[in-house]
Amino acid sequence: MSELLIGTLSFLLATNKPAALTNLVLQRTGLVRVIAAATAPEAEPTDPIERELRVILKADNDAQAEADEWIRATETGEKDAELLKLTLKGRLEQRFQPIRKRYEEFIEKHPKHPGARLAYGSFLGDIGEEEQQVLHYEKARELDPKNPAPWNNLANIYGHHGPIDKAFEYYEKAVELNPLEPVYWHNFATTVFLFRKDAQERWKVDEQGVFRKAMELYGKARELKPHDFILASDIAETYYGIKPDPAPTEAGKKQSEARLVSEAMQSWTNALDLADGPVERQGVLTHLARWHVRVGRYDDARRMLNEVTNTVYLALRQRIERSITNKVSKASTGPK
Repeated sequence: MSELLIGTLSFLLATNKPAALTNLVLQRTGLVRVIAAATAPEAEPTDPIERELRVILKADNDAQAEADEWIRATETGEKDAELLKLTLKGRLEQRFQPIRKRYEEFIEKHPKHPGARLAYGSFLGDIGEEEQQVLHYEKARELDPKNPAPWNNLANIYGHHGPIDKAFEYYEKAVELNPLEPVYWHNFATTVFLFRKDAQERWKVDEQGVFRKAMELYGKARELKPHDFILASDIAETYYGIKPDPAPTEAGKKQSEARLVSEAMQSWTNALDLADGPVERQGVLTHLARWHVRVGRYDDARRMLNEVTNTVYLALRQRIERSITNKVSKASTGPK
């Protein structure tokens, strides 16, 4: 996997809280989780039960925001950062314990409230209690089987810990229930891409068939969200596994290879157009350089690499440059 795919793996961890926090983006220890709810009420709920839950959700969000600040403070490199690290675990436990108690009290009073189960499951995942998280997500699914959020959330978890086939099954259900949510299609496609052997068994196809399946799912997501950088880069990443169409002649093989390279480079160019800032842009340039190297356009590859100055990509840039040097050297000496 490339450095750029780190964004994909983070994206797979995305979970959904209920409609009370629609369109909210929560910060989690270096992870951005987009909250995609089934409905989007703007007004304060009139139901006292829903108002009570909203207060808990707000308290949860405030606690998470404060925890993020504490975590960032331990990463500053300042002299008191080490002391903050030593006390961090205890402070986090103390900060989250009242939130946990409020969720448990609410669920004890309203055990059949699916939104509360979803919210508490997300909270439990944030504090690392994934077994309990699954139990509450499954309960939310049982209580409200037509809500796609718990299906997607559970699929995310099964995609990380197995069984993978269950992840596929639950993603299929999520997109069936809400085919207009790009997050679900994106998560589904990425899981198919990452777990190719499991996908081969499920859909009875070869590896190239799996790539076609992933691209089909990515295409659904892109139709719904055409300007998303992570999605565009994930689509482009898939081309590393795709093989040129078979051809009976040498000329046909070259045409097939050229067509694949052209499609891949266009896909990375689409991602480049959506890059937000130098880090994302330079990451894409490393991929474009690799495709230029693949077809012997070494000057174009070097031109791309000259723009890559961020230390994050230094090792990758040097590796591509060595590859260019080796290929040029072999070409100049010719076959022995």
